[in-house]
Amino acid sequence: MKVLFAASEAVPFAKTGGLADVIGSLPKELVKQGLDVRVMLPKYGDIPAQFTQKMETIATFTLRMGWRELYCGILKLEHEGITFYFVDHENYFLRSGCYGYNDDAERFAFFCRAVMDSLQHIDFMPDIIHCHDWQTGMVPVLYRAHFSYQPAYAHIKTILTVHNLKYQGVFGKEQFMDYFTLGEEHFGGFALEMHGGASFLKGGLLYSDMITTVSPTYAEEIQTPYFGEYLDGLLRSQSHRLYGIVNGIDYEEFDPMTDPHLEVNYRDSLVKKQQNKVKLQEKLGLPVNKDVPLIGIVTRLVEQKGLSLVEHVIEQLMSLNAQWVVLGTGEHRYEQLFRWAADRYPDKLSTLITFNETTARQIYASSDLFLMPSQFEPCGIGQLIAMRYRSVPIVRETGGLKDTVSAYEEETGAGTGFSFTHYNAHDLLYTVNRAVSLYSDSQAWNKILANIKKKDFSWRKSAQQYASLYNQLVK
Repeated sequence: MKVLFAASEAVPFAKTGGLADVIGSLPKELVKQGLDVRVMLPKYGDIPAQFTQKMETIATFTLRMGWRELYCGILKLEHEGITFYFVDHENYFLRSGCYGYNDDAERFAFFCRAVMDSLQHIDFMPDIIHCHDWQTGMVPVLYRAHFSYQPAYAHIKTILTVHNLKYQGVFGKEQFMDYFTLGEEHFGGFALEMHGGASFLKGGLLYSDMITTVSPTYAEEIQTPYFGEYLDGLLRSQSHRLYGIVNGIDYEEFDPMTDPHLEVNYRDSLVKKQQNKVKLQEKLGLPVNKDVPLIGIVTRLVEQKGLSLVEHVIEQLMSLNAQWVVLGTGEHRYEQLFRWAADRYPDKLSTLITFNETTARQIYASSDLFLMPSQFEPCGIGQLIAMRYRSVPIVRETGGLKDTVSAYEEETGAGTGFSFTHYNAHDLLYTVNRAVSLYSDSQAWNKILANIKKKDFSWRKSAQQYASLYNQLVK
């Protein structure tokens, strides 16, 4: 079976969030299951030279977008056994970063058109086009409007995976009519219209053959008004073709036994994990003490990540017998909060307002606990990496956090972490306090770590679920 992934980012070429990790690792697991999976991405200016130098141009053609006639190049690169195609148009993509430009509607309209128009040029006609997030949401619309009736394309099925429903690609209706050559019938009533404009994501939800999202709980949550971002009614009406499949992580990429970023490599050795902690304490200027629990936060510093809860009880959290390290960038308010706390409590908290992969890995390896109190979390991979590095997660029970972390029960000894249900600062404080106090109970702690050890958060099981959906569609 031939599957083409269409996405706006993938590790190791371009990354702004978890989407890139998924696109970088899921295809490798699907190939192991016997599928022919290839990936199409924009050719951004920031892609490292070590990759661009190896790319070969396999096609150039003129792409029509409304009244425009535009150059489109397709470059090809084999990486870790996967064929990647890169859509080249310097005016749209030869810039730094992936998103946030005034012409994003036009840039990703071009990309969606290029995905469909390139098929006749790349010697790969997929059975399934698997689209990811709003940036590729219009691919199923274009397929249905302009390609589905042509014999060479008639067999193709489309899937849209929603990695975060909050980002919907809403732009002016006139832009959609222009870029996609669509008539009024695509905008009235049950169609692309959204907030007075039109939405890439809504197009994908309506016109794809199947919808998936990145955890079973998130698939349920987005059908409710609180999580549904004004699309809950639409998603409820499509629930018969909406599936939640939890994300995995690449176990070869995230392996504390072989991770080159770590001071000391280990698997289940608490002694070696503590050696990493001592090295990090020295590096960050925290008091060196292997017996005090270290709590890690590696995240975008934004409202979604539950940081308003931390803000409400920051002084009580700092009074606990624990040390903290925070790594991330984001909203000024939260950057300032953690800077202030690090100044006020230098023996308790180290704040790094940056993002650095080496430091992130060292925090996973050094921390005893890992905090993710998210307001909503489609899947989250921080908690999965933390468990892989034997750091015990503290999470709010939402989305993928609920699906991947089970609360520790003292009576039965079951559970892989600590969790709380309500979005409430004092519930957070109570849960962190419980985790910190149980850290000194070696019997309980070893039981939690043993439970984590039995879990498999690699892509294997999830890839089997995707393969099964593909088979269902094609049949």
